[in-house]
Amino acid sequence: MTKAELVEAMAKDAGISKVAAAKALQSFMDGVIKTLKKKDGKVTLVGFGTFTKVNRKARTGRNPQTGAPIKIKARSVVKFKPGKELK
Repeated sequence: MTKAELVEAMAKDAGISKVAAAKALQSFMDGVIKTLKKKDGKVTLVGFGTFTKVNRKARTGRNPQTGAPIKIKARSVVKFKPGKELK
């Protein structure tokens, strides 16, 4: 499902215009992004799931074509754990 399809489905289910649904979806996404950018960002939607920010340590990997070792920098990634209703 694309963002456009999601906006259309939201508008139909809520009985609102596509413009209003697009604004609501954008507001939701902005809120999740803003929260996850914080140091210990976590967004929990009961029944749906939890988005958490996890810090990965720097590590050594291998180039699959040459087998040469490469350094992979430390960085933050977002993980999603589905809730009961989604499972």
